Amino acid sequence: MKKYLLSFALIALFFSSCGGEKKKEVETTEEKSEVVKEESTDVLAMGEKLFNEKTCATCHQLDAKVIGPSVKDIATVYNEKNGNMVKFLQGTSEAIVDTDPGQVAIMKANLDGFVKDLSEEEVKAIVTYMQNSIK
Repeated sequence: MKKYLLSFALIALFFSSCGGEKKKEVETTEEKSEVVKEESTDVLAMGEKLFNEKTCATCHQLDAKVIGPSVKDIATVYNEKNGNMVKFLQGTSEAIVDTDPGQVAIMKANLDGFVKDLSEEEVKAIVTYMQNSIK
């Protein structure tokens, strides 16, 4: 009888210790997910703030063409054509949405005035905000 009790106790100890590790792993995964969500929210908030502060919203509304194409149209075209919006905003690639020479000249002047002083992280935040407009 003592052998059975001892065996049962060892098996119970084994399973309880395994379950504890599994629980820790799940908690760690959940914690990581929370951090990613917070970072995503922070990047989106920063992108929206910069989009408005740098007067992008003057020419680009989310759903409607004003002076320039809507943010949704821009994001859709860049996704369809596998374009790099970060490079465009940094002035290292050509326009692929509105390619009218007059509009391109206006865009380049605005980008030189409003975006050139932004860090790459800030430009990526603006792009993240714009890309999330189509979700």
